[in-house]
Amino acid sequence: MQAKQTCILQVHVKTLIHMNRPSHRNSLFKEKYGPWAVVTGASSGIGREIAVQLAEAGIHLILVARRFEILIGLVEDLRKAHGIDAKPLALDLGRESATTELASATEGIDVGLFVAAAGFGSSGRFIESPIERELDMLSVNCRVVLAQAHHFGRRFAERGRGGLILMGSIVGFQGTPMASHYAATKAYIQSFAEALHSELAPSGVDVLSSAPGPTNSEFADRAGMKMGKALDPAEVARQTLRALGTRSTVLPGVLTKFLTYSLALLPRWARVRVMGKVMSGMTRQEGDNPETVPTKTLAEPS
Repeated sequence: MQAKQTCILQVHVKTLIHMNRPSHRNSLFKEKYGPWAVVTGASSGIGREIAVQLAEAGIHLILVARRFEILIGLVEDLRKAHGIDAKPLALDLGRESATTELASATEGIDVGLFVAAAGFGSSGRFIESPIERELDMLSVNCRVVLAQAHHFGRRFAERGRGGLILMGSIVGFQGTPMASHYAATKAYIQSFAEALHSELAPSGVDVLSSAPGPTNSEFADRAGMKMGKALDPAEVARQTLRALGTRSTVLPGVLTKFLTYSLALLPRWARVRVMGKVMSGMTRQEGDNPETVPTKTLAEPS
């Protein structure tokens, strides 16, 4: 009897080991979200890292960004390293026709995953920023994501499986002075993703909001932001992909969880004040007057 129980235990252990192997996880991921994925904002930062890790899992890729020369280099690298098929698509997501162009480019391709990693923001006092820039941000961060999620959400629901990953941010959980409009666009994404997670689940479609904290990327570099203990984009990508299909929101990294959960204990007005101080410190350069921090572009839509 004891020998039989030992044998059963050994079988269970071997099964668990097999299920936790990267090859097994990749196979399951590919079955649910493959064979093709579309990644916007793929030329840098989190979007690029998500593309790399999807290629490692054997997923074919359509990579979207404005900078075609960077996309071409990435496509060639991923083809050689992982034996996948990859297609570059140079597209300015700020254009009214962007979603239609993306839909046309992916027609007839069996896409199972859409990752909306493109976006940009600005820091500083809202009234000091050109309104044209803020309207562009609203379009790229919200309107375009809305249209793309509608298009691919329908496609995935019809095929009975698929996934949508929308990039949020911890600044979207409360108002954030010195990044007021950017934080508002991320609040929209957070609310939108949470609702879609519930709506599309019966159709076999998984929806995830990834809400990281400060991350080392061009997003910070272009503003000269003082990021301190920032997150690694590769780790953000890894935790985001692993969370897909298990929950509606992921907070990648210990720093993100610490900031989010510590602020959650405070009343909303206090969270806004704390985030305002944090943002002012991150955007202020040496010699700046904290009351007159200039508006800076955090990142262009890639």
